Amino acid sequence: MSSTITETALEESTLSWLEGMGYEVIQGPTIAPGEAYAERGEWSDVVLRNRLFEALSRLNPEAPAQAIDEAIRKVLVTSSPSLIENNHQFHRFLVDGVDVEYQNREGRNVHDKVWLVDFEEPENNDWLAVNQFTVIENNRNRRPDVVIFVNGLPLGVIELKNPTDEKATIWAAFNQIQTYKNQIPSLFTFNEVLVISDGMTARIGSLTANKERFMPWRTIEGEELAPKTLLELEVLLRGVFDKGRFLDLIRHFVVFEADGGKTIKKLAGYHQFHAVRSAVRETVEAAREEGDQRAGVVWHTQGSGKSLTMVF
Repeated sequence: MSSTITETALEESTLSWLEGMGYEVIQGPTIAPGEAYAERGEWSDVVLRNRLFEALSRLNPEAPAQAIDEAIRKVLVTSSPSLIENNHQFHRFLVDGVDVEYQNREGRNVHDKVWLVDFEEPENNDWLAVNQFTVIENNRNRRPDVVIFVNGLPLGVIELKNPTDEKATIWAAFNQIQTYKNQIPSLFTFNEVLVISDGMTARIGSLTANKERFMPWRTIEGEELAPKTLLELEVLLRGVFDKGRFLDLIRHFVVFEADGGKTIKKLAGYHQFHAVRSAVRETVEAAREEGDQRAGVVWHTQGSGKSLTMVF
């Protein structure tokens, strides 16, 4: 990396990597309230409702408009003063679908689910990266660097710091995320992944992760560790935000645990994610009639999260 790279250049590189993976990229001010191409009615709006309605209508063709509206209402209404509890409820909606009731064409009441994303066909979803996404909540004005939207839902937040500023370390980005969670919590009700980077290093964590639980992501495809010549941020973005891998991570590799009266959200590390995916593939192959019935062994070092791997 050039020693003169700025935070703006790092942000532009981030958007370029995401665009290269098929994301639409939009400048935050372009869709801000009051603009010609506004996608938000208020600065406090963190969900892009038109995108969400259009995506749900497309993904749930049997559901009438009122059922889609009911699903969106359930998703947007929070039921707890606790951010993590609201996030847990949203995660259930995201993974399990939203229960709705409506009358079909024959006039019969139908109980059904509205799905927020298509996990099986990632390209059926709406993928968007927005930079400088200003949110005003409780008279606090904050602007995360990059927000990742899937079907209008803000599932990822990326916070970057200036690589040339000695005080703007990756942990300054971590602290900035903590400030955001306290001051604009609505954005994080829908969050699945947090990313922090100072250009040289990059880490990924969950909503409740402390510094120790913000971990590097060292591989892209999972076959081998990425070469040292690649920036950690590029490896993380290409490794995690590939559309199929991102949805798989959300669907199968997030757990919520009770810990001393608190709820903790845990996200798989890269080694757990790829170990489980590989183990499942090998087990399915070995179990075939022509298979050798030997699925293999997953090896982890001490303290690397074997118990959590077994949960996944």
